[in-house]
Amino acid sequence: MMDKVRVRFAPSPTGPLHIGGVRTALFNYLFAKHHGGDFLLRIEDTDRTRFVPGAEEYIKESLEWAGIFTDESPWNPGECGPYRQSERKDIYMQYAQRLIDEGNAYYAFDTSEELEEMRERLKAANVANQQYNSITRMQMKNSLTLSEEEVKERIASGEPYVIRLKVPRKEEIRLNDMVRGWVMVHAHTIDDKILMKSDGMPTYHLANVVDDHLMKITHVIRGEEWLPSAPLHVLLYRFLGWEDTMPQFAHLPLLLKPDGNGKLSKRDGDRLGFSVFPLEWTDPTTGDKSSGYKQDGFLPDAFINFLAFLGWAPGTTEEIFSMDELIERFTIERVGKAGTKFDFDKAKWYNQQYLKEKDDNELAQYLLEDLKAEGIECSQEKAAKVANQLKERVTFPNEFWPKGKFYFVAPDSYDEKVVRKKWKPEVAAALGDYANAIRGIEEFNAENAHTQLNDTLAAHDMKIGQVMQALRVAVSGVGNGPDLMIMQEILGKEEVASRIETAIEKLNA
Repeated sequence: MMDKVRVRFAPSPTGPLHIGGVRTALFNYLFAKHHGGDFLLRIEDTDRTRFVPGAEEYIKESLEWAGIFTDESPWNPGECGPYRQSERKDIYMQYAQRLIDEGNAYYAFDTSEELEEMRERLKAANVANQQYNSITRMQMKNSLTLSEEEVKERIASGEPYVIRLKVPRKEEIRLNDMVRGWVMVHAHTIDDKILMKSDGMPTYHLANVVDDHLMKITHVIRGEEWLPSAPLHVLLYRFLGWEDTMPQFAHLPLLLKPDGNGKLSKRDGDRLGFSVFPLEWTDPTTGDKSSGYKQDGFLPDAFINFLAFLGWAPGTTEEIFSMDELIERFTIERVGKAGTKFDFDKAKWYNQQYLKEKDDNELAQYLLEDLKAEGIECSQEKAAKVANQLKERVTFPNEFWPKGKFYFVAPDSYDEKVVRKKWKPEVAAALGDYANAIRGIEEFNAENAHTQLNDTLAAHDMKIGQVMQALRVAVSGVGNGPDLMIMQEILGKEEVASRIETAIEKLNA
């Protein structure tokens, strides 16, 4: 690669950023950084009818939460700005005019009614694709069928018009996609796309080609849904004289529903109980809220690691990668062609792995926030110890409090299944003696608690398996959980003894 690598992520601010968009941004970012290049963010807001307030800021915040930072953007401009297409409006018309002047585009004055009549006519003639193309254009109202004088009069009078690309009738268009290899499309399958709309704004096709050229983009890495448009863009590069500097294309595989049948949508997330957005989103029109991965308790590093494996693989059995490691290992050659199924359980697995590796004091902060909301005081030291005990058992940080409530609040109920099976008079008697005995332990810790339990059981001629679950229920109220002896050490001997005595009183009644 002779030129410095420059890639762009170019979302439209029409609503919240879909998880598929975040993956596209991530792959662009990883590719750029792997090659020591630049990652640009461009807002493609030419369709003002679909603009949603707050969507731009949502895109920015989502990428930053995920650790994807831009080298150039509307908020961090470089030499190739502006980075909003609505602010570049004056740029596009000159290129559209050049295409017209050189015979590669034309003015079209057809009304919506005339376009509908054309489609109905073709439909009645059993034409499969009712397109405005190299054949039908000659039956329509445009600068190819009208005289030059009439075209000028119509424009001068303010009659609405669009500018369409004049696609060659007989030509094979080829591009070498970095993911899919050679792609060949015959020109007769492509319609004469609109390049400039009647409101003077460019369509995606013209704007993105012009902007990519002016911003010196070397590689266009985008979703598979844009592959059908790629031949059209190749034509535009050629007609504008930029074929020699045309970026290389890479079309990423689709993100599929968990069952593999079709593209992942918000509806699938709602139906199956997971989010498809990185951050929580509130619709400014309806007020409806959609959940986000951040608010659901996902750690940014885990989220990114999970996304990276949706369509890319390192070629080894390794699964855990930091952002720096992903940058080092990422290559387009390792991106697959086939769509990749979205597996929410795998996303949770990643979160669990990252949570387990976090420092206990950092995890303690999540627990302390919830305890504060509950009005419970707790030291940093105790919170860190509880977090250490629970981190193998939680998937999200917000689970520390509900799963560790018994560390702070004595149980008011007991696991009925364990009580029926394990709570017997002789067990209660042994536990009563154990409660009395631990009050006398000078240095109460997990090791001494375990020793005392063995001594007490020996005196009662009982085995540890007969009382262990009953002791756990007495102390925590539940039949399973983290190491029981360490749990007792964290609670302290007076609290443990008191809980055992309360359980005996309640369960023996």
